[in-house]
Amino acid sequence: MYLAGFSLNIVTLLALSLVVGILVDDAIVEVENIARHLQMGKRPIDAALEAANEIGLAVIATTFTLVAVFLPTAFMSGIPGLIFRQFGITAAVAVLVSLVVARLLTPMMAAYFMKAHPTEEKDGRVMRAYLVIVKAAMNRRKTTVAVTAVVVALSFATIPLLKSGFLPASDDARAQITLTMQPGATIEQTDATTTKAADIVGKLQDVTHVFSSVGSASSGGGPDSSTTSSVGSATLVAVLSPIGERDRKQSEIENDIRQALSVLPGVRVAVGGGGNGTKLEITLASDDANALDSASTALEEQLRTLQGIGAVTSTAARQAPEIQITPDFARAAALGVTSSAVAEAVRVATNGEYSADLPKLNLPQRQVPIVVRFSPETRTKLDDIKNMRVAGTNGNVDLGSIADIRIGGSPSEIDRIDRMRNVTLSVELNGRILGDVNREAQALPALRRLPPGVTLVEQGELQRSSELFQSFGLAMAIGVFCIYAVLVLLFHDFLQPLTLLMALPLSLGGALVPLVVTGTSFSMSAVIGLLMLMGVVTKNSILLIEYAIMSRRQGMSRFDALVDACHKRARPIIMTTIAMAFGMLPVALSLTGGDSSFRQPMAIVVIGGVMMSTLLSLIVIPVIFTFVDDLNEALKRLVHRTGPDTAGSEPQASNDRAAITFKPELSKRGQGQR
Repeated sequence: MYLAGFSLNIVTLLALSLVVGILVDDAIVEVENIARHLQMGKRPIDAALEAANEIGLAVIATTFTLVAVFLPTAFMSGIPGLIFRQFGITAAVAVLVSLVVARLLTPMMAAYFMKAHPTEEKDGRVMRAYLVIVKAAMNRRKTTVAVTAVVVALSFATIPLLKSGFLPASDDARAQITLTMQPGATIEQTDATTTKAADIVGKLQDVTHVFSSVGSASSGGGPDSSTTSSVGSATLVAVLSPIGERDRKQSEIENDIRQALSVLPGVRVAVGGGGNGTKLEITLASDDANALDSASTALEEQLRTLQGIGAVTSTAARQAPEIQITPDFARAAALGVTSSAVAEAVRVATNGEYSADLPKLNLPQRQVPIVVRFSPETRTKLDDIKNMRVAGTNGNVDLGSIADIRIGGSPSEIDRIDRMRNVTLSVELNGRILGDVNREAQALPALRRLPPGVTLVEQGELQRSSELFQSFGLAMAIGVFCIYAVLVLLFHDFLQPLTLLMALPLSLGGALVPLVVTGTSFSMSAVIGLLMLMGVVTKNSILLIEYAIMSRRQGMSRFDALVDACHKRARPIIMTTIAMAFGMLPVALSLTGGDSSFRQPMAIVVIGGVMMSTLLSLIVIPVIFTFVDDLNEALKRLVHRTGPDTAGSEPQASNDRAAITFKPELSKRGQGQR
C-alpha cells in the first residue's frame, strides 16, 4: 500500500480483512493435514514435512486462483475502477504474502508446537452419512446432475428479482436540509424562514443539534467574473443521535423532517445530502427549450405520484420577476438616443457604476468605493424608472418616451450539458432502493414517450451503477479465464479445470437468494462479496479434486479415489466454511457497531454463497469429475483411432497411450507384465 501510494481507507481495510480470513483458511488446511498425519503416529517434524508436501499443490493453486480473481478488478474503468484498483491490488499482494506464511511459517510452528496423539481414526455418524450420500450420488450420476441443473436454473431465476444500486444508503447521523425560496426573495425573508425551519427541526425526536447557513456563494468561470450570493437559498444540517442510541434509521428521521417542514409556504424543501444511495437523478437534455420545459414539467408531476419517495426537485429555473425594457429604436433614433446610452443609464441607476469607475473615499488604511444608484423602493417602481433621464444628441429625454417598460419574467439560470440545455429531476429515495425507483420512473408515460428532440442522459448514481456492472462483468470474465489458465498450468490438464469451475454457478443460489429475501440491493459491496466468493468456492473444489488425482496416481480406482478424497478433505473444507461464515456473521447481523450498511451486503453474499457451494460441492463436484474424466478418456480413444495405423508406428503409439492414460490399473498391469 505504501509503495502504491494507497491510503488506509474503508476499501483497503476491507481488502485486508478479507485476506485475513483467507490466511486463516490456508492455516486451517495446513494444520488439519498435519494433525491427520500425527494421528498416524509420525513424529511432529516428519508429519509437518509430509503434510506440507502433500497439501502444497492445493494451497498454491488456491492462492493463485484468488490472485486471478482479485487482480483483474484493479483494471476496471470509470469511477468503480478508481475504488476497485486499491481493493484488487491490496488483496492480490496480501494473498501472495499469505501463501508464504502458510507454506513456511505454519508448518514450522506446527512442527514445534503440535504433539503426536496416535489414535484409531473412527468416522462419526455425520461422516458416515455423508459418504453414503456421495456414493449414492456417484452411482446415480444423471439424477444428481439433473437436480443440480434445476437448482442452478432456480438460482439464475432470482436475478430479475434483485434490487440494484451503486452503494447502499449510509447512516452517518447527519441530515442535510436545503431550502429554496421563491425568486426575488430577500436575504431577510430567507433568514426568517430558515430560523423557523431550524426551530421545527430542532424539536423532532432523535435530532440533537441544528446548524443553519443562509445564502450560498458562487462565482463564474471567467477571470473577470465576480462572486455573487444566492440570497434565496439556505442549508440546515441536523445532527442526529448516534446510531447505537436510537431505534430508527436515518431515512425514517429524514421523512419526519420532510413532513414537518411541509408547513412552510412557498419554500422548496430538499432533505438529504444527496449522498450515495439516497437520491435518483433523471436528466433530460434538448436544444429545444420549449420541448424540454414541457417534458420536464410533465415528468416532475408524474414522479410525484410514485409511492414511498421523498421530495421531487427540479433544476429547471423558475421564472424570476424582472423589469423588462424594450427600446423603440425608431423613436430613440429620432431623438438621438443610442442603445448603449439606454443600457448605461439603466445600469448605473439600478446597480451602480463599474467598480473601476467608482469614486473612492480615502481613509487612513483603505479606500471605500462610493456607489450612487436608486433606492431599493425606487428600483421596483415602473413610474420612477420611466421618468429616468437618458442622454441624447438633442438633450436628455425620459426613458418612458423611447422604450416600453413592463414587469415580466425569465429563467434565472440556464444549465447545459454537451451544449444542450438540460433539466435534472432529483427524487429523494426515502429509504427505497435506487433500482426499484428507477424502474418505476422508466415506466412513466412522460419518460416512455419523450417529445422529439428530448433525450434522456444517464448521470449520477445511475451512470456509476451501469459502469459498475459493465466493468464487473468484464472483470469476472477475465477472472474466470485466469482461473482456468492457472489451473491448467498447475494440473497439466485442459479438461479437469472445468470441474473446478463448475463450483462457481453452484454458489450463485446461496449468494443471490439471501439478497432477495432480505431486500438488500446488489451494490458495490455485494460485488466485492461475489468476487471473494469466486475464489473461495474454487478453493474448496481444488482441495477435493487435487487429493482425488493424487490418490489415483497412487493406484486407486476412480470411484475409491473420489470417496477417499471426500473422506479426507471434507473436514478441512467444512472447517474453513464455518470459520468464514461465523467470521462474517456479526457484520451480516449488524453487530459490529456503527454504520454497517456498506459491509452488510458483502457479508450476506459470502455467507450464503459459501454455505450453499460447500453443501453442493461436496456432493456434486465428484460427480462432475467423473463426467469430465469420461470425456477425457473418450477424446484419448478418438485421438488413438485417428492416429497413424502403420505397423512401424504401432509400438510407438502403444507407448504414447500408456504414457498419457489416466488409469492406474493399466500402469499396475504393465508393471506386472514387465
